Amino acid sequence: MVGLLLLLLLLPFVLYVAAPQIRKMLASGVCTSTIQLPGKVAVVTGANSGIGKETAKDLAQRGARVYLACRDVQKGELVAKEIQAMTGNQQVLARKLDLSDTKSIRAFAKDFLAEEKHLHILINNAGVMMCPYSKTADGFESHFGVNHLGHFLLTHLLLQKLKESAPSRVVNVSSLAHHLGKIHFHNLHGEKFYHSGLAYCNSKLANILFTQELARRLKGSGVTTYSVHPGTVQSELVRHSLFMRWMWKLFSFFIKTPQQGAQTSLYCALTEGLEILSGKHFSDCHVAWVSSQARNETIARRLWDVSCDLLGLPMD
Repeated sequence: MVGLLLLLLLLPFVLYVAAPQIRKMLASGVCTSTIQLPGKVAVVTGANSGIGKETAKDLAQRGARVYLACRDVQKGELVAKEIQAMTGNQQVLARKLDLSDTKSIRAFAKDFLAEEKHLHILINNAGVMMCPYSKTADGFESHFGVNHLGHFLLTHLLLQKLKESAPSRVVNVSSLAHHLGKIHFHNLHGEKFYHSGLAYCNSKLANILFTQELARRLKGSGVTTYSVHPGTVQSELVRHSLFMRWMWKLFSFFIKTPQQGAQTSLYCALTEGLEILSGKHFSDCHVAWVSSQARNETIARRLWDVSCDLLGLPMD
């Protein structure tokens, strides 16, 4: 009994000491590419915090001209100045991009295309998670609208520039949560039934399906695309869920830092010889298994067509 009591008293201390090593073990997967990016142009959505900020910082350190595409442009400008000071790279620019509003997406793309002759790396990183039921400015359910349709439209609008700049890459940040997802074509906007957690999972499944269909359509173009699971990362993504915020704090020692979470995105954006794996899903800098839904080409093609229809885009 005394031994058990002593163990319980010592457990917090043991966890505190062991946690950094456990977290290091769980955070396996590091982008080891030494490639430099002078003259290259990159866009990172949601780059004013978390994984996006760390991704942008790494690209800037390598000499790329980096656009921080952020909903809160004032915060984005502060982060741009911070990255400039840290890296010495003055070519870090903040631009307004609200993925919940197609007018904002089109305005960002129009301005970017007028400003830049090239685009070599597009990292679709921004996202929302477990939001109370709401719709975007265009009437789309928020998870589906922001996480999938917003990036679908942005990629479409920048695709010709990516082709002209080939070899180029598109990285879509998804999640392990896609395994719980399903594309309900009769309920894409959550009007018949809605669960915030499942809505997030569904949108992350959509990211993977989009990646696979995009890779199929871009074969031979010089543009390759990858989806990634960054891991469980300390970020603002859980701000809508009190339970998730509590869990994140409780297990904070075992959760990846944003820098660790950015590694797989960077791996897919930078690693040489990855072209033959276009369309694949990655976790911890390795190809990862996806759900049966995520491997369904029929669903992927239907999702593409439905997305084009919702956004008023040509299907081919």
